Amino acid sequence: MTDGIPCMQLRGGSSKGAYFLRDDLPADPAERDDLLLRIMGSPDARQVDGLGGGHPLTSKVAVVSRSGDPDADVDYLFLQVVPDRPVVTDAQTCGNLLAGVGPFAIERGLVPAAGDTTTVRIRIVNPAVSLVEATVQTPGGRVRYDGGTVMAGTPFPAAPIHLAFPGGANPVFPTGRVVDAFTGLEVTCVDAGMPVVLLRAGDLGIAGDEDPAVLEGDDALRERVESVRLAAGAAMGLGDVRELTVPKMTIVAAPRHGGTVTTRTFIPHRVHAAIGVLGAVSVAVAVRTPGTVAPGSADTLVRVEHPTGTFDVAVDLDPDGAATRVRRTTVVRTARKLTDGLVWPRPASTRPANARPASIGEATG
Repeated sequence: MTDGIPCMQLRGGSSKGAYFLRDDLPADPAERDDLLLRIMGSPDARQVDGLGGGHPLTSKVAVVSRSGDPDADVDYLFLQVVPDRPVVTDAQTCGNLLAGVGPFAIERGLVPAAGDTTTVRIRIVNPAVSLVEATVQTPGGRVRYDGGTVMAGTPFPAAPIHLAFPGGANPVFPTGRVVDAFTGLEVTCVDAGMPVVLLRAGDLGIAGDEDPAVLEGDDALRERVESVRLAAGAAMGLGDVRELTVPKMTIVAAPRHGGTVTTRTFIPHRVHAAIGVLGAVSVAVAVRTPGTVAPGSADTLVRVEHPTGTFDVAVDLDPDGAATRVRRTTVVRTARKLTDGLVWPRPASTRPANARPASIGEATG
């Protein structure tokens, strides 16, 4: 620890996280999680003493290793580090940080560059094992980050990274129905890589295109959405979800800007400035399936509108009502390397939060 721990920070999709090789972290999950809390700066809403950015979208960790699965090159474990609580959870994966896994694997030598593009086969190990292929730009044998692909939710263009998700054998509607009713509201529970509950904006008395800050500031709305989440989580087989970050709660409405559907997503208590990759996939599957609460569409390409733009998802389904399965989905993301070096965690034994504050002479602003 005194020599620092190898760490790379990347912007992956519309999130930002710290990427580690599994062998550079403790093997024991409890020791690993304690270390990550100290690296990221939790528990502290600002995370001022660590790498985290004081928001769930910037307090994320990717742990990558060589895979023992013959169908994959690397394993990817996602860990959400809660900013203001001493909590690290692997209850969900993250499709945004997934965009950085391929570049990280190539940079760390886990996968050799193979021509102008390199395909990295990734096994996502949480919450359930799934596979994805990431195609990364590697001209001259090096990862290319600069490019002209503009991705909503990020301010600057970068090189495209194509993510292709093969379908699975399990139906995508975990309750066995395309519409359920919880606390007096009709919802659709869908899991096409991310557990999501869809609610109609009109049923909540809102337009569905509000600014995230407006929705976060509506205490009555947040309480109602949370009551639905708790009931839906149990019905989806997730158990008591009070301390979990899933399911996500996506409010759907008619499109406003030429897309297929308008969304606002609680993740689950803050409102996403965009939408998560696998969350968007789950929404797109619901849009493509007749009878759900989402606006329907027969088009293979679903354009999901969110607070900062749109997210395109190409969906190929095996349609069968509540037994619908996904054949394949594809999306385009971007990622960018921000830093690469060593990180020093705060000591395991530090002053408690209520320790003596700095004096005026010590406080330099």
